[in-house]
Amino acid sequence: MIAVLDAPSNLGLRPPREGHEPGVRRLARALRGHDIVGRLQAEDAGRVDPPPYVFGPDHGTGYLNGPGIADHSERLATRVGEMLDGGRFPIVLGGDCGILLGPMLALRRRGVFGLAHLDGHDDYSPRLDPAAVAGRLTAGGTALGLVTGHGPAALTDIGGLRPYVAEEHVAHIGVQREPEDFELFDLAAFEASRVRRYPIEYVREHGAGSAAEGARAHLEAVPIDGFWIHLDADILDKSVMPAVDSPNPDGLSFEELTSVLGTLATSPRALGLQIAIYDPELDPDGMAGAALTDTIVAAFS
Repeated sequence: MIAVLDAPSNLGLRPPREGHEPGVRRLARALRGHDIVGRLQAEDAGRVDPPPYVFGPDHGTGYLNGPGIADHSERLATRVGEMLDGGRFPIVLGGDCGILLGPMLALRRRGVFGLAHLDGHDDYSPRLDPAAVAGRLTAGGTALGLVTGHGPAALTDIGGLRPYVAEEHVAHIGVQREPEDFELFDLAAFEASRVRRYPIEYVREHGAGSAAEGARAHLEAVPIDGFWIHLDADILDKSVMPAVDSPNPDGLSFEELTSVLGTLATSPRALGLQIAIYDPELDPDGMAGAALTDTIVAAFS
C-alpha cells in the first residue's frame, strides 16, 4: 500500500533573497491541497519536520544547515524504515533534494539498495571553487554526491554506513548542461563516475521511455535488494514547470515524466519515491503543482 509522508525540509538550499527561507518547504502542503493522498488511495503517514532554518554558514560540516540536515536525515530514515518494515510503499513529499539522505540511509540500514535519480542536474559534481562557498555548500545541489559517499562524515557516514548507495547501483535520467555549469562545477567527475547515465541527449535521441527502460533494466540486473526513486521537479522543462529554483531550458514534458515514472514504479524492485524542489511560492495560480500531482497519480494508476 502507498503511504504519503511529508518531509518539508528546505535546509539544503540557499535563501532566494536575504532573510527569506526557500519556499520548497510548502511543497507537501501544496500537493496535499491537490488531494494527492486521496487520489492515490494512500495512507496518510504524517510528517517529519526539520529543525529551524539557519541563515549563517556552518564551517563544521561545510554545508549550510549541516547539523540540521544530519538530524533530520536520521529521523526521516527511522520513519521511512518503519514504513518499509510495515510493507508500505512510501511517497515522501519534500523538500529540497537533500531529503534523499533520509530514505537512502533507511535502506542502507537494511542492506544493499539502488537509486533511480530523475533530475535536470547531476547533483554530484563538486564545486571548482569550494572556498568561495565555504560553510555554504548545499545538500540540495549535491545530494547524489552525498549519498554515494562524497562529503563530510556528518552527512555521508551516519552510523558508519558510508556510502548509502554505491555509484554502480545508481541510474540517473535527465541531466542537461548550461554554460555556467562548466564554469562552476567539475563535471568530469560525474562523467568518470560509475553512475549509469541517461542524459537529456539520450532522451532526445532514443525517447524518455527507452531511458526509463534502460534504467529499470540496470537496476533489476545489479545485485541489490530494491531501489528508491528520486524525482526533482526540475527534470521538467521550464515551459511546464517554472516553479523551481533553477528552471530547466531542455527538460521533459509531463507526458514523458509520466512514462518514466510509470516504468520505474511498476518494477517489482521499486520500494518508494520522493518528490523535491517544486516551490509553490513560484506558482501563484497553482497550475504547475496541479499538473505535477496529476503526473504522479497517473504514473501510479
